[in-house]
Amino acid sequence: MEAVVLAAGSGSRFGGGKLLATWDAGVLLEGALAAAFAAPVRSVTVVIGADADAVAAAALSYAPSAIVVHAPDYAEGMGASLRTAIASLPSDADGVYVFLGDMPRVPASVLPLMAQALIDGALAAAPIYRGRRGNPVLLDRTLFPQLLALTGDAGARGVLQDLGDRLVLVESPDDGVLFDVDERSDLLR
Repeated sequence: MEAVVLAAGSGSRFGGGKLLATWDAGVLLEGALAAAFAAPVRSVTVVIGADADAVAAAALSYAPSAIVVHAPDYAEGMGASLRTAIASLPSDADGVYVFLGDMPRVPASVLPLMAQALIDGALAAAPIYRGRRGNPVLLDRTLFPQLLALTGDAGARGVLQDLGDRLVLVESPDDGVLFDVDERSDLLR
């Protein structure tokens, strides 16, 4: 398994610089990186785009072993970032966790349960809290061709919707799988 952290967006609703905003004792991106490194993975790749140099520096300062890749067409939306992420993975990757750079509170306890779902035959796994599906998602390698064909800002939502019971939902102990930062006021929640 591998992990990717999508950190290429411009954070326009936030007013820019979202992933570098102060969070806890560091910056927002560090929360997502902490979760990604807590997953049972071989590598963590950070996909950058807007504020590329600053986001790359923050990622490597926090996690020198992170792999940083630039999504040249990041302005297209999450689909472009995800395509870049999937294309950058080792050819023998069995699956990939997709973390969002603006989600700093993902509980580590859901991550091995998601991996077990894939080991047991699911094509994807996602956390759920009080009936709402959250992030990150874990996707089997057989879905990589569909992910490489994504366009626009939808991410993997459409791919997941078509899986039916091949998408396993794992109960989260808290709402960290739903909590994301879109606007500055979200930092206070």
